Amino acid sequence: MPIKLNHTIVPCHEEASPDGVPRDKDANAKFYARILGLNYVGSTGHFVAVEINDSLTFDFDNAKMFAPHHYAFKVSEAEFDEIFSRIKEEDLAYGSEPFTPDNMEINHRNGGRGLYFADPNSHLLEILTA
Repeated sequence: MPIKLNHTIVPCHEEASPDGVPRDKDANAKFYARILGLNYVGSTGHFVAVEINDSLTFDFDNAKMFAPHHYAFKVSEAEFDEIFSRIKEEDLAYGSEPFTPDNMEINHRNGGRGLYFADPNSHLLEILTA
């Protein structure tokens, strides 16, 4: 059997952001499910889970301190359109490069489309089609 990644922990702040946006594990799990169109599993013991696919979950957990992570998701063209639509509906900043995640442009690397945006905990999310 090939090795498969089963789950990974996504750290979250326990308190709201300075402007009052919830950032705890449940709020962040719901953000991923809503924006990326994923299955919100909910509480699984200590964690709050979101199903990425049939063999991978993101398990959200509160943490006092952590460095922001980067999570990249390869999606179909139709999924890109759906996610991009939700990003715009929620008025989220997005960008074409990891160091300009708020320039409100998309990239066209490798003949596809891609963009970066931040979750409420400052993790950098990327969606790409190629």
